[in-house]
Amino acid sequence: MPVISIDNLVKTFGAIRALDGLDLRVEQGEVHGFLGPNGSGKSTTIRILLGLLRRDSGDAQVLGADPWRDAVRLHRRLAYVPGDVSLWPNLTGGEAIDLFGQLRGGLDRQRRDELLQRFDLDPTRRCRTYSKGNRQKVAIVAAFASAVELYVLDEPTSGLDPLMEAVFQDEVRRVKQAGATVLLSSHVLAEVEALCDRVSIIREGRTVESGTLAELRHLTRTAVTVETARPLTGLDALPGVHDVHEVDGRTHLEVEPAHLDELLGQLVRSGVRALTSTPPTLEQLFLRHYGDDPAAGPADGPVAGAGSAGASDADSQVGAPQAGAR
Repeated sequence: MPVISIDNLVKTFGAIRALDGLDLRVEQGEVHGFLGPNGSGKSTTIRILLGLLRRDSGDAQVLGADPWRDAVRLHRRLAYVPGDVSLWPNLTGGEAIDLFGQLRGGLDRQRRDELLQRFDLDPTRRCRTYSKGNRQKVAIVAAFASAVELYVLDEPTSGLDPLMEAVFQDEVRRVKQAGATVLLSSHVLAEVEALCDRVSIIREGRTVESGTLAELRHLTRTAVTVETARPLTGLDALPGVHDVHEVDGRTHLEVEPAHLDELLGQLVRSGVRALTSTPPTLEQLFLRHYGDDPAAGPADGPVAGAGSAGASDADSQVGAPQAGAR
């Protein structure tokens, strides 16, 4: 049974249709990347999974239970890190971490202390004195110090420096090795690419692609740069080859993965001296859905401005206390 199962999920805010038949599957023990720009419905989906919003229609199951009816029980089995953590200003960071742990049924004190050291967080300071990055660290430490089955991470590294992002990635790998499941929503595409077993890309409240990175890479072309002993001719006529041009004696082109073998055969006949082949990055996959459609900007703009993205941003600011309090 999937840890997260969503079918035809719909959620509206007045005239705004934030989710429009969304489907999502997250399997046991995987790190699943959840991608989409502001206004695509990511935070709305997450808040439904946390039991903080009620869906209009469709089905959503978390750990085999209904997140709206069984929110209190589920919050003892999952940990949530929002993208903008709000904390109790008069508590110290350590007190906030312990409170989050108590709301989940306890935390591992030894892991808590190790994580405080790894994330270089002073737990004796009042929460009101923390920077955004340190507030994120409080929620991250509280989450990873808890022995839960599911980690829901919504832009968790927002405000962290690169060193702390690397520590965060190590901790995601650790909980995965321990058998936990992770749903990771992130704009840091390199982070998703480094961590995730599978990825779902959503747009305008619907899932447009889902699969492993290897499966999704068929959507874009592989970039090839080659230097040959003899001039290259006829590459433009090969099937699946695009954008052939020469710069400083090297030929640059793009090729669809299905036609890579045929291209290589042609290159070998010209005497290959040097060749580099670069598969498409996750960023290219992402831009395929959001950057190549000339209508995407105008269509997405009103949704974001009218409340879909704005509402999700406001929701995430209060997410940590609400999620813990359920």
